[in-house]
Amino acid sequence: MTADTTTRTAEPITKSFDAPGATITYDVRPSAATTEPPLLLIGSPMGASGFVTLAGFFPDRTVVTYDPRTADRSKRTDGKLSTEVAEHAEDLHRLIGELGGGPVDIFASSGGATNALALVERHPGDVRTLVAHEPPSAATVPDREAALAAVRDLHDTYLRAGQGVAMAKFILLVSHQGPIPEDWPSRPDPDPAMFGMSADDDGSRDDPLVGQNMPQNPAYEFDFDALRNAPTRIVLAASAEGEGTMANRGAKAVAERIGQEAMTFPSHHAGFLPEDGPPGQAGQPAAFAARLREVLEAGG
Repeated sequence: MTADTTTRTAEPITKSFDAPGATITYDVRPSAATTEPPLLLIGSPMGASGFVTLAGFFPDRTVVTYDPRTADRSKRTDGKLSTEVAEHAEDLHRLIGELGGGPVDIFASSGGATNALALVERHPGDVRTLVAHEPPSAATVPDREAALAAVRDLHDTYLRAGQGVAMAKFILLVSHQGPIPEDWPSRPDPDPAMFGMSADDDGSRDDPLVGQNMPQNPAYEFDFDALRNAPTRIVLAASAEGEGTMANRGAKAVAERIGQEAMTFPSHHAGFLPEDGPPGQAGQPAAFAARLREVLEAGG
């Protein structure tokens, strides 16, 4: 079936709920005509704003986006400076409860894919189909020890030198193709100016990516037995342009461990972003949405 992809005209409905240690904010774009369950579009630490374009290609579905705890509008209330994958998974479980309960369909990208897989481990009845797009699973790739050391080093660099230096190192790591060299943590710090960032350290240590979710998210140890035995239809997705990167290799490694091959999606790691995005971030949202629709409808 080919659906009308006219963008919705109604504004999303914004709601929030309290969770242990955080207040979680989410947006609902309802579709009265649908008989399908809600479709969640999620990332981590990317929040709801990153999925606005992709949501517009699914006017025939009730689409839900949210800000993970520590990101954008969802604030921690407990003062903790780290966030575990299990916390994100339980937040997703609570969100699905706020929507009336599962099963729902989920498209989850990057760290959100890790969190959604953890949700399926814990609450398999919550999810009908999960499309897990490029979970950056350092714990699953063949060069596991070097990859885990590299993500630990990212967090350590942030604590030592601040966001600019840590983010420069992050960009180098996520764009690296092939196995992670064992000497990665001992290499000199990159100059943030290479990526248009400042090396100034403002003293804060609560950045959602290199502060809160590193190294926990890429170091997460999946329960592969639980994933294989879940009633959820799980689809691992790898980007067409990301061959050799850790997130791409992570998707393929997780797929192999649950007995499947990763499906190829158009563009890069964030291929669902707008076409007019900044250099390196411009996506192919129409093609990406068409591929996602194809995968979702194949399991409907």
